[in-house]
Amino acid sequence: MTPGEVLWTPPADARERTRLGDFLRFVQETHGLTFDDYESAWRWSVSDIPAFWRSIWDYFQIASDTEPRQVVTEAVLPGARWFPGTRINYAEHVLRTPGIADDEPVVLAYSQSREPITLTAAQLREQVRRVRAGLQRLGVGTGHRVAAYAPNIPETYVLMLAATSLGAVFSSCAPEFGTRSVVDRWQQIEPTVLFAVDGYRYGNKAVPRSDEVAQIRQALPSLTHVVWLSYLDPDAPPPPGAITWADLAAPTEEPLAFDRVPFDHPLYVLYSSGTTGLPKPIVHGHGGILLEHLKTLALQSDLGPLPEAAQAAGFTRPADRFFWFSTTGWMMWNLLVSGPAVGSAIVLFDGNPAYPDLGALWRLAEESGMTYFGTSAPFLLTCRKSGLVPREIADLSRLRGVGSTGAPLPTEGFKYVYEAVSSTVQLHSISGGTDVCTAFVGAAPLVPVRAGEISCRYLGAAVEAFDPTGKPVVGELGELVITAPMPSMPVGFWNDPDGSRYREAYFDVYPGVWRHGDWITITEYGSCVITGRSDATLNRGGVRLGTSEFYSVVEGLPEVVDSLVVHLEDPEGGPGELLLFVVLAEGVTLDDALRSRIATVLRTALSPRHVPDEIHQVRAVPRTLSAKKLEVPVKRILTGTPVEKAAARGALANPESLTEFENLAAARARR
Repeated sequence: MTPGEVLWTPPADARERTRLGDFLRFVQETHGLTFDDYESAWRWSVSDIPAFWRSIWDYFQIASDTEPRQVVTEAVLPGARWFPGTRINYAEHVLRTPGIADDEPVVLAYSQSREPITLTAAQLREQVRRVRAGLQRLGVGTGHRVAAYAPNIPETYVLMLAATSLGAVFSSCAPEFGTRSVVDRWQQIEPTVLFAVDGYRYGNKAVPRSDEVAQIRQALPSLTHVVWLSYLDPDAPPPPGAITWADLAAPTEEPLAFDRVPFDHPLYVLYSSGTTGLPKPIVHGHGGILLEHLKTLALQSDLGPLPEAAQAAGFTRPADRFFWFSTTGWMMWNLLVSGPAVGSAIVLFDGNPAYPDLGALWRLAEESGMTYFGTSAPFLLTCRKSGLVPREIADLSRLRGVGSTGAPLPTEGFKYVYEAVSSTVQLHSISGGTDVCTAFVGAAPLVPVRAGEISCRYLGAAVEAFDPTGKPVVGELGELVITAPMPSMPVGFWNDPDGSRYREAYFDVYPGVWRHGDWITITEYGSCVITGRSDATLNRGGVRLGTSEFYSVVEGLPEVVDSLVVHLEDPEGGPGELLLFVVLAEGVTLDDALRSRIATVLRTALSPRHVPDEIHQVRAVPRTLSAKKLEVPVKRILTGTPVEKAAARGALANPESLTEFENLAAARARR
């Protein structure tokens, strides 16, 4: 398989049977516009911004107190305000569940801590109704913050919908987050209500969290109420002063209602990964998230019921069940739980994805009837490296889509999906960020899938690759930038009244243009290749290389399980040092022969400039809780930054892994 090879082609009748095709027919009827292909539709979507986003509003029949008088105040960055004067509610649209009958499943939840739970659309609304009333009894109203230290379970989802139905602001941290990381996040937003669990199971390991919750409570004087769920031990009583989840969701006669709020009213606060310094508290609004998620899930991912015209023409397909492996600390959870808004049931999972083995999630796909399986690129590559063939251990015939994000997926990852998972599935390799709570680039049902490439730029996302002079380039490596506003760009940062932190985060390099911090190459036919973070680039002798290309080569060796590479620049302008760290397979040690093999394969596949100056064996590569490698923090540690300033341990999946890099930095300093 070669890079760029076409692996999946849209069927000839894709326009007739997909939601994107139906939307384009709607645009033709309402605007008189006809598009020959996806690329021309994309160009319209980023050049006539008011017309495109008003079409999204109209197509999805957004419920508002008033008809929009204006789509966007001014299409500039930063500062654009969307749909001024309108009042909507995100939860109201999620609970419309179009195409899902009251007695049909809308949430299928699986856990290693308890038995599976299924909620129908009617049951979900009933739970939200009760919890909304419970929050009101606790004094929660518009603008109050409600925090959840809880896993990916129905209660967390219900709480989010209930809080946002009131116009309250939601924020969640997965219970694997360390106390310091949680406090660093929530001290900034001062929540009044905390929902917490006593612990959870990760595979066969019990992880109690009562002590951590006590420390969090003590560090947050703003809290007035704690809601407790005995999740690890159902018989354990709540701590003093807490009420139970059953108390919060007690029977009530209060009707289900939705407090409509201004389009840009805060919906939830997400946080940057927080690997260094205090995490950025990113405020997302009701309207921006709603429009963006409707577009992404229905049009780009083709989730939800078939359009009426397709049904009338005799097309059929199973009801969608959408899954993405995520914790409540990653923005993919926020995207996942918008699924019912487009008429797709969602599959929740809490636990170890590799327990009892790497086949667990693939077997869950069969058990739950998944039609879309979302995961991370590292998970797919780990399955590949282990030799697992998912289609041999599970019936994956219902799958229409497989999603991959969190890191670039190399060509061999594409090959693995089409050979080991399904030859007919559409692979959605996507890339975006917490900052916009969506993807900028990904797939579309009218666009082919090519090996090693992200299929297209998303509608409404004005993605370009900028050269060092700030000019767009095609076919060349450049900075990923967004040149026009998107509704889901942050409302702002919490406690940033003049917007200075927000502007500094995205607009300090190219005024009026969002710089995302990734390297991207855009091909002449509109696909994209992301090659890593631009602040972790390997630049040796003027040859710039994204780290993902480096990892693809090194981790292709059977002896190498994982790797991390950093380039330490020479302040006097020399070539600097290229350091490679490898995690080796069990029983393998780093000797001169293996060092030579690694050097040879890098010299052949990349360039002589990218042969490491030093190769070190480590027990683990430090990763965030969403599986991203900590290239920049490791680089800072190796150049003398104390570990506590270089990386927030509580935000890491394996904080103990930093010790080896700290020791190496000390040894280098003694040279």
